[in-house]
Formats: sequence, structure tokens, C-alpha cells
Amino acid sequence: MTAHRFAIAIMAAGKGTRLKSKRPKVLHTVAGKPLLQHVIDAALQVVTAKEIFVIVGHQAEMVQQALAHTGATFVLQAEQKGTGHAIQCLAPFVAGFDNLLVLSGDVPLITAETITRLRNFHLKQKAAMTILTSRPENPFGYGRVIRAIPVSADTDVPDPEVEAIIEQKALTPAQQNVPEINTGIYAFRTQPLFAQIGKLTTSNPHAEYYLTEMAAILRRAGERVVALEASNATEVLGANTIEEMMQLDAAMRMATARRWMAEGVSIFRPETCVIDADVTIGADTTLEPYVQLLGKTRVGENCCIRSHSVVQNSTLGDNVLVRNGCVLDEAEVGDGAFLGPYAHLRSESRIGKAAHIGNFVETKSATVGDGSKANHLTYLGNAEIGAGCNIGAGVITCNYDGVNKHPTKIGDGVFVGSDATLVAPVKLADGAYVAAGSCITDDVPADALALGRARQINKPDWARKRRAERKK
Repeated sequence: MTAHRFAIAIMAAGKGTRLKSKRPKVLHTVAGKPLLQHVIDAALQVVTAKEIFVIVGHQAEMVQQALAHTGATFVLQAEQKGTGHAIQCLAPFVAGFDNLLVLSGDVPLITAETITRLRNFHLKQKAAMTILTSRPENPFGYGRVIRAIPVSADTDVPDPEVEAIIEQKALTPAQQNVPEINTGIYAFRTQPLFAQIGKLTTSNPHAEYYLTEMAAILRRAGERVVALEASNATEVLGANTIEEMMQLDAAMRMATARRWMAEGVSIFRPETCVIDADVTIGADTTLEPYVQLLGKTRVGENCCIRSHSVVQNSTLGDNVLVRNGCVLDEAEVGDGAFLGPYAHLRSESRIGKAAHIGNFVETKSATVGDGSKANHLTYLGNAEIGAGCNIGAGVITCNYDGVNKHPTKIGDGVFVGSDATLVAPVKLADGAYVAAGSCITDDVPADALALGRARQINKPDWARKRRAERKK
């Protein structure tokens, strides 16, 4: 099979009314990504972006804008008249393809392996329609797949031939016990599909065109309709309520944690940790309970991230220690650095190798050089700090004048004493020393001592006299 002969369509036009949400259903997030993103990502492992067609309808512009970066083609179903109508809208876009595989945009657990297995089975069977099925513990509420030879609970390799798909409300008493359900995922040969799709009717309670009816229509036309059971019933579950989405989220995150533990990552109490789908973690790293690794975070080898830390879209080198309660957002941390506890690294923070960013230190658009230390109660904003510096407790870079932000540049080997304020723009050259409590408004030359505070005055007996006056 060559790639250009097989297209993938993803249904993403529905409102998801049971969610009680203003957002499109497929943009709700599980495991750190929108539902639809998960499905597109799986499809991209099987075909290229130009073979993926996403059918959008409800709040179509919002969905397209959110997923435009995937490179998929978006097809508008301006009026949502059912799944069959969605495929009718798609017809002009897939006319050049021999086969079409249909996925649901709200089934985020679908894997590339299952998509590939369905594709290959469909081609091998030379079928007009192949239905992906599953046998959940409780099939109630789902459409049932009626095979030519009925499936029983102990059937291992059923006959693939299918007669029809029957919705729950239309099941006969005998069909109520059919264990196999329709997942809403299909493969079609495009020629018989579009030759027969005009026979769909709206004679159902919702007055919509149902793609499920194609099984019976194709059978009546003498075409072959077959079914393939999914290897994992959980993988093909969708989500119709927020509660169901959270169940999917929990399942996906636990699967992610197990995958990383299999790669040599120690995760204590994995059920408490939140690890997004696009996160990567190096071997021998330890995650304590209640850690969150979000977005596209990259964690190196032999790191330790302690409880209640949140790391988002950040990169950590090897041998990094993140103590309790740190928050990192779009930060870069070099090998062997120490953070926290309760440090806050905001966007564009770049922490050098073996640097220390201690308790209640905040950085923003700041570069801290190799081996430099800012251990206590410090704010470093729009700052460039060299290697081997010591930034004392309570130091503040005053970078904002009410209109614009200005840079502070600190050379190598600089010592900034506690409670100093550095009023930007200002430069401290290599080896400079700033006395504690100073307010620095001018550049400091290399190896110079800068003092920017009033001379101390001692008034003898002042305290004793004041106490005496207060007793009168």
C-alpha cells in the first residue's frame, strides 16, 4: 500500500451538548492536550498531514485555529446533519484516494498501532467497509455489531462478516445480549462508499444521516462488510461528559507513568503525579508525590523533583535537584543546578550549570551563569548574571520604571550583598563588590566596591530617654 491511496478522516464537528460547556468538545483537554490533538497525533504516525482531513462544524474557526499547526486539512460541515452527512461533505476532498479510514475526534486513547492494524485488516479482507469493534464489560447504550455468525462472550476468533449495526433503542430482545459494540471507527473503500452513501435516510429519532447505516446499505448492494475487534476495549472509549473525560485523563496519565517507570524513572505514588503526554524524562530520575510535569517539558537523567513542584514547558539538564514547591514555566536549567524550595522561574529564565536558585527566589527573563548562587528571597528580572557570582538575600533588580523594562548586567565573580537594590539600567563589571543594603544606580567598575547608602549615625542614650518619656 502506498501512502497516497489511504486517507484518514477525523470527526470533530459535534457540539458535545452533554458537557454543558461553551468550548468545543474536541478542544477539551486530557493528559495535557486537546482530545482532537491526541487523535491527530496518532494519525500522523500512520500517514502524513496531507492525508488527514478533520471535519469541523460547531465553532469551526476555534477548532481550526487551535489545531492549525498539525498541518491537517479542515473540512467544514456547516450544518451538522449527522455522521453520514459529514462524510458526504468530505467527498470532494478524498476523491483521489482508494480508501478512507474514519476516526472520532473524542477518542484520545486510540493508538497508531490500532489504526495500522485496522488499515491492514481492511486491505487484506478486500472489504467495502470494516468496522472496529470492542466488547466492553457493559455494552448497554452502544450500537451493536450483528455478525453473520453471532459472537458470544467466549468467541476468540469470530467470523468477520457483518450484517448490520443496530442502535441500542432498536435492538430486539435477542440482540440485547450481543456483547460486541460499534466504536464509531471505520475503514471504507471510497468507490462503493460514495456510490451508495446517497441512500442514507433520516428516518430516525434525531432526523440525521447515520454512517452506521452504511453497513446494511453496502450489504444490500452486494458489498463485503467485516469487523475487527480492538485489542484493548479501553483504547476506543470516547467521552461524553466531564466525568468521563476525567476518567480518560486518569487512565492516560497512569499509562504514561507506567511507560516512564519502564524506562527507569522512579515515580513515587504515580497516581498523584501529573505527567503530560509530550513530556520526556531521563533514566534514573526520581519524581516524588504530587509533582506536575506539563506541556513539552524535558527532564534529563538522574534528576530529583520533589513534591508539589510544577514544571511547565521547561528543560532540565542532568543531575538537577528541584526542591519542594518550585514553579518553572518556560525555563532552562543546566546540569547539576539546585532549585528551591519554593523558587519561581518564569519565562526566559536560563539557569547555568551547578547554579543555585534558592528559597523564594524569582527570576524572569534572566540568565544566571554557571556556579552562581542566589539562595534567598531575591528577584532577578531582565538580568544577565555571569559565572561564579553570589547574589545575597533580598537583592532586587529594579527593572521596571513604570513604562519600560531595563536590563541589569552583572559580570563574572561579582558579589552583591544582602538587601541591595540594583536600579536598571546598570552594569556591574567582573569582580565588583556591592555592600549590603546599597542602592546602586550607576555602573560599578571591575573589582571596585560600591556603597550606596546613608552614613550611619549613633545617638547616645536616645533609646533610654525615649523609654523614660513613654512612662510619663
